[in-house]
Amino acid sequence: MTRQELFDQIQRKRSYLCIGLDTDIKKIPPHLLQLEDPIFEFNRQIIEATSDLCVAYKPNIAFYEAHGPKGWVSLARTLEVIPKDIFTIADAKRGDIGNTSELYARAFFDQLTFDSLTVAPYMGVDSVTPFLQFPNKWVILLALTSNPGHDDFQMLSVVSEGKSYFMFEKVIQNSQAWATADNMMYVIGATRHDYIERVREIAPDHFLLVPGVGAQGGDLGEVSRYGMNKQCGLLVNSARQIIYASQGEDFAEKARAAALAVQQEMDRYLNEYLPR
Repeated sequence: MTRQELFDQIQRKRSYLCIGLDTDIKKIPPHLLQLEDPIFEFNRQIIEATSDLCVAYKPNIAFYEAHGPKGWVSLARTLEVIPKDIFTIADAKRGDIGNTSELYARAFFDQLTFDSLTVAPYMGVDSVTPFLQFPNKWVILLALTSNPGHDDFQMLSVVSEGKSYFMFEKVIQNSQAWATADNMMYVIGATRHDYIERVREIAPDHFLLVPGVGAQGGDLGEVSRYGMNKQCGLLVNSARQIIYASQGEDFAEKARAAALAVQQEMDRYLNEYLPR
């Protein structure tokens, strides 16, 4: 999917919602557990109920890897039922020396056919560039995460050419020499709008994948106000508040209602900051 195609979908659906398929076997409705593949069935019903309201799905790979081979089957089956015009993100946070990264890329781009993959940048350029060799695929680079421990490294002060930067700012600045806004995005946590402003000064054109809205305390209004660019430039992720909106047999219906509420709010912000 190209950047223009993603923007077209955002305009058509009036949404920049990414739904996280962080499917925990301990949290899905109990009536599904009697099925042969409860994780897939949960995902299938969530997707069917919400696919007209979101522009991306983001399975967190750990929730599938934890089940061994059966989990990989559930993940592959899930990908098969996601409509082809919806952007898919493998939230795997890979990143290793070059030949290992190439194999990770082949796994997620060739075998599982994801559109994009989250990648950790802290081993440097040679650990990231193998993921960028695949046409029409995206790297989503971890820059500023929303977990409390992000202070440990991402907020360290770095001095370069007489100027002081946060480490996450230097990551964004340097990585723009590796790729363009047409095949690289950044993970930017939603919990501090002032940092989103700083990111937009460094990377005005790139899409940002923004976790932390909702259950983690991030505010969609502030993210939209400070993060939106001329092509929206945002994929705002929500998982728990949508997929676990109900533990009953009505879980898909309640997930749709939760997703619709987010989509309607996004429509208002698109009208305010990016008129038709």
